[in-house]
Amino acid sequence: MYKRILVATDGSKLSQTAVRSAIELAALSGADLVAVKVVPRYPQSYFEGGVAMDPAYIQKIERQWAEDGQAVVDAVQKAALAKGVKTKAVTVKSDLVSDAIIAAAKKHRCDLIVMASHGRKGIKRLLLGSETQHVLTHATVPVLILK
Repeated sequence: MYKRILVATDGSKLSQTAVRSAIELAALSGADLVAVKVVPRYPQSYFEGGVAMDPAYIQKIERQWAEDGQAVVDAVQKAALAKGVKTKAVTVKSDLVSDAIIAAAKKHRCDLIVMASHGRKGIKRLLLGSETQHVLTHATVPVLILK
């Protein structure tokens, strides 16, 4: 069935549903798991008169975000290994979450992406867009969305 499943997580309660399901599916199908957390870059101001931030401070914050992200995927790896699922824990630094998920799936040769729906509705969905919707419509492999 599936050989390598990518599960995207942000550590939230909703994404834990996707993580549990991806682990179970990987265990049932004998697939490997790739747990991915996309870590944002520190926001930069490109407007005239914007306050320049100390590069050392920015590096410190980004390093903390990367460590926190790694802790999230390490926890997924630990849970998957407890179920006998071979797992790779990956963090990706990017401001484009959906593109980073799709790129990670391609890089790790995954044949399924599992992720949670964030359930935005109405005007928020129109204004904010949906990372899940972008992955669903642009990925070249099947995508399993969990609520």
